[in-house]
Amino acid sequence: MNLKEPPAMSDGRLPDPDHRPWPWWPPARPAPAEAPQPSSDASYGRQVDPGALDVRHGVVLYLDNISVSFDGFKALNALSLAIDAGELRCVIGPNGAGKTTMMDVITGKTRPDAGSAFFGQTIDLTRLSEAEIAHAGIGRKFQKPTIFEHHSAFENLELAMKADKRVRRTLFARLSSEEEGRIAATLDRIGLAASAGRLAGLLSHGQKQWLEIGMLLMQEPKLLLLDEPVAGMSDEETERTAELFVSLAGEHSLVVVEHDMAFIASIARKVTVLHEGSVLAEGALDVVQNDPRVIEVYLGR
Repeated sequence: MNLKEPPAMSDGRLPDPDHRPWPWWPPARPAPAEAPQPSSDASYGRQVDPGALDVRHGVVLYLDNISVSFDGFKALNALSLAIDAGELRCVIGPNGAGKTTMMDVITGKTRPDAGSAFFGQTIDLTRLSEAEIAHAGIGRKFQKPTIFEHHSAFENLELAMKADKRVRRTLFARLSSEEEGRIAATLDRIGLAASAGRLAGLLSHGQKQWLEIGMLLMQEPKLLLLDEPVAGMSDEETERTAELFVSLAGEHSLVVVEHDMAFIASIARKVTVLHEGSVLAEGALDVVQNDPRVIEVYLGR
């Protein structure tokens, strides 16, 4: 892609200067990162701070012409996507459309063969490790909840708190009243205030999912990637999860990958449909649902 002009829209036209998400093209390029130094006891458990998140143009994440191949199979094929700060974006698509690979690229698990991935204006995700990306403010929730089942819900959030994790600090630290207040507020927000002292392993499936979301929130993320968050939930749990996500939007940016179209309909503002590693359609849910291409490759199956 020519970096001197913004990328063309799907119909070939260049976007209006006032039209988002691409008015700020090209992004500011950060200075080359210095080579990482070997860890020492003084730096144990810390990650490099890639800098403050710059969202002055209103965009928290953009992927530009991202391609990823596995043994000749193109999992992502020139994928371009922009997520606004505070947006709740739903991503749908058939199996093999590239949804998981997209999240792997964003979180540093997979390096793209080509293309750019920026968090805000200046943080080049392709130059950072998975730990550095998490520290920069991107949290990811997988379909199966990952929690400490032999600890209470309160203790899970305490362990997940964004803080100094060096051995000496962890062994001798006591929670401040502010930290206790943060944990209590998060438990209330995820609907687990009444289960604060309960072992995580005894929680219902839906409650375990909420607990993991709470653990991510304790990390103070700017962007949350949520992979099939309501799979296996009851109808009531699914409804409460929808309410939680809607309440988080604005304060956080959310990208929700899900197959449950009823759930998508309850939270969706904007939907992106992936197919064969690239964006097939994008827009309001009713527009996407009536797109003949989407009906053919996904909704109509």
